[in-house]
Amino acid sequence: MITPDTKDWTWVLERSCDDCGLDTPAVVRENVPGMVRANAASWVELLAADPAGLRRRPQPEVWSPLEYACHVRDVFRLFDRRLALMLEQDDPTFANWDQDETAVAERYGEQDPAVVSADLAAAAEQLAQSFAQVSGVQWQRTGLRTDGARFTVETFAQYLIHDPVHHLYDVTGERV
Repeated sequence: MITPDTKDWTWVLERSCDDCGLDTPAVVRENVPGMVRANAASWVELLAADPAGLRRRPQPEVWSPLEYACHVRDVFRLFDRRLALMLEQDDPTFANWDQDETAVAERYGEQDPAVVSADLAAAAEQLAQSFAQVSGVQWQRTGLRTDGARFTVETFAQYLIHDPVHHLYDVTGERV
């Protein structure tokens, strides 16, 4: 059983992450598309490994590499939708997303790694293209989470990139 993560990870916008090593506040917004693509390439490489190993949880309460990859794919998709809302609406509030509920409902651990790989790569490319099109004052547009956390498109990009980088660290143990 996975213990739900209830931490407020917005602290990564203020200081580097001691675990994965990403200095999120130093991330240059224009670099995010390339960072998304590079991260996705690492996941694609990882997902080409032995399927049985991809499904193995290191501990019962820790996601398997395949489950993490499914989560990252869904994060890319979700953030693309949220970015579109921020660019199209004034101060949109994002619907809550229960990542743990999604993992169970979508049966992350049972998905086909080849399909997840292709879908993750496609979702990453879409998100990278969406961020690459942001310019000028659009970087200062805002959006809100239901818990009250407020993001500009710039801080949203920084916050976003920490998630897949951190999860790659969770799986590989390799810091950035």
